[in-house]
Amino acid sequence: MTTPTHDAELVRTATEDLLSATVKLDPSAIAEPSHLPGWTRGHVLTHLARNADALVNVLAGKPMYASAEAREADIEHGATRNLDDQVDDVRTSASRLESAFASLGEEDWGRTVTLRNGVTDLASALPFRRWAEVELHHIDMGIGYRLEDLSGTFLDRELAGMARRFLGHPDISVALELRAEDGRTWRTGAPEAGAEGPLVVVGSTVALVGWLTGRTTGSGLSARGSLPALPAL
Repeated sequence: MTTPTHDAELVRTATEDLLSATVKLDPSAIAEPSHLPGWTRGHVLTHLARNADALVNVLAGKPMYASAEAREADIEHGATRNLDDQVDDVRTSASRLESAFASLGEEDWGRTVTLRNGVTDLASALPFRRWAEVELHHIDMGIGYRLEDLSGTFLDRELAGMARRFLGHPDISVALELRAEDGRTWRTGAPEAGAEGPLVVVGSTVALVGWLTGRTTGSGLSARGSLPALPAL
């Protein structure tokens, strides 16, 4: 059974896996490009650290970030630090978030919290959101962790979550039916399909998650027409 407490434990494990891989890097590798355009590995790690602190803010009823500009400035400022400082920052900020999660009782998990850009969610959803941040940015680091290394449990939940996120999104004009190779389906995109029905996109959960999260351009997927451009995350 999925619980936020269990998800918080998965966050801890994923963070340790990321840090264990990162500390093995040559110190100079921190300044090398990541898989994210315009970001080095230092940018990715700094973002992860500041995201942990931002979620602590959310749980305390504060704004996630002081502003969009402050968020970007913090990432740019921290990106040039050395490897040891980056690792320590991710570890200590993760510990602060872990303590914040551990302090929540059953009623706390059920309250609504406000994220960036006015997005709201239940506090109970935050551990999974953080788990996704750590897993996907581990891939973005370009240090050997791949989409194919993600667990089936994570892929299933991320796929369902991304389908919900894009359902009815104003920037997606076509109705989509995501179809995994085992026959499971998810609806997303425009809420109403035309006469031909939704555009059916077929592939493995790995390929579907890679496309939905912007980590691939749709490799490994098949559809009767061109895949639509998806909104940036």
